[in-house]
Amino acid sequence: MNSDAILNDHMIAEATLTAHLLDVALKAGYSTDQINDLLCEIANKTAISEFWISDETGQVVYTNVPDIEFSFGTDPSGNEQAAAFAQLLTEDASVVVQPFMNRTYDHQSFKYVAVRGVDQTRVVQIGISGTDA
Repeated sequence: MNSDAILNDHMIAEATLTAHLLDVALKAGYSTDQINDLLCEIANKTAISEFWISDETGQVVYTNVPDIEFSFGTDPSGNEQAAAFAQLLTEDASVVVQPFMNRTYDHQSFKYVAVRGVDQTRVVQIGISGTDA
C-alpha cells in the first residue's frame, strides 16, 4: 500500500470517528459551542487541521474555524472544490476523498476527506494542511 492510500485510510477513519463523536455529543446534550470547543481542542492536539460538519442542507454547523461561514451546497456537479462532498447529502456516496489541492478561498494546500453523518444526513469533513503533512 502506498503512502497516499495509507493517508486516505487514516483520514477516513478520523472522519468516521468524528461522525460517531458528534452523534454521542448530541445525544449527551452538548451545545453547538461545546461541540465546536471540543473540535478546537482536538485540532490543537492532533494532526487534523480542520473540521467542517454540516446539517442536512450542507450548511456548516460545527467547526473549529469559527470565522468562516461555509456551505457545501447540494449540487455534486458544481464547479466549486466542495461540490464533490454534496454526494454525501444526496446519499450517492458514503465517503469522499480529495487529493491535496489549493483551497478556493485562500489558495492554501489542503487535503479533505468526508463521510456521511451517523445521526442524520450531513457532511462530516476533516482536513489537513499541506504544510503540516
